[in-house]
Amino acid sequence: MTDKSKPTWLVTGGAGFIGANYVLQTLAREQAREQARVINLDALTYAGNLETLGPVSDHPDYQFVHGDIGDADLLTGLLERHQPDAVVNFAAESHVDRSIDGPAAFIQTNVVGTLSLLEACMKYWKALPEDRQRDFRFLHVSTDEVYGSLGDSGRFTETTPYAPNSPYSASKAASDHLVRAFHHTYGLPVLTTNCSNNYGPYQFPEKLIPLMIHKAVAGEPLPVYGDGLNVRDWLYVTDHCDAIAAVLAGGQPGQVYNVGGDAEMTNIDVVTTICDILDELKPGDRPYSEQITYVKDRPGHDRRYAIDASKLQSELGWAPKHDFESGIRKTVEWYLANPEWVGHVLDGSYRGQRLGVA
Repeated sequence: MTDKSKPTWLVTGGAGFIGANYVLQTLAREQAREQARVINLDALTYAGNLETLGPVSDHPDYQFVHGDIGDADLLTGLLERHQPDAVVNFAAESHVDRSIDGPAAFIQTNVVGTLSLLEACMKYWKALPEDRQRDFRFLHVSTDEVYGSLGDSGRFTETTPYAPNSPYSASKAASDHLVRAFHHTYGLPVLTTNCSNNYGPYQFPEKLIPLMIHKAVAGEPLPVYGDGLNVRDWLYVTDHCDAIAAVLAGGQPGQVYNVGGDAEMTNIDVVTTICDILDELKPGDRPYSEQITYVKDRPGHDRRYAIDASKLQSELGWAPKHDFESGIRKTVEWYLANPEWVGHVLDGSYRGQRLGVA
């Protein structure tokens, strides 16, 4: 029998970067109205890391389940057993470069997997009593990359037409459309968030910021695509998790909410900022910026992203707590203080036997 003294959330992809931060943050919340039981379903692909979740592995309100959102029988069993009040879907393949090299995996997880999750949740939701049907939520976490590339001005809003330019963003756009369709066709109470580039602790070191920190400290070249002037809006991961909590608590079913950090930066400025902080915190024989190397641009590289998060701010009262200066400093400090985490991620030694996962 499930204890319903607090809500239960099924979190998919909760061992990935944003999902794990969300799980940690949820279980650390002190306000009773913000607390929940968390069932974490993750397939533990290369970027899924249970070591990140070590601090909550024995938490009484936490349970990890190793499995795939494409497994319909597993999903049905989890929903029936745990009776969640919400499903928060982080599960996704998310690295653009990998999607260019192998798009099929992105279609399988981001499109087929999301469809499987939606179908299971719809059947579960339809069988709930009326009051629980009304309160149930399916929150789908997506990306600003579905909107395509901006020019020198303007920002993405929730009504910006979709124009994905990479296999990754196309797969996320497809999943967004499926989520929308399940609301408009079947009435499933869905919420969608489209976020800008996240950064912070526990990010797999293939993404720009942790990659640059790791390579800089290792004395390796710091590869910057093209001319380095591609612009991204940077969002500190715990601010994103706060936004998801706000949308889950107060968002209107069927609505989309953009989440941005109001921190536009060119890639080269991000890299030089990291170098400057490292020069201060871990000085070497020469400035880290001397390791910067410009490399051939990747295919279809979007020039600029920028998010207008005014809807989220005005309707739900959310605003980022970190500007880029404070967030990037905290991020560099965390990676310098946790080299063993990076090492375990890169060599895969946290997997399987080490953490008791079959």
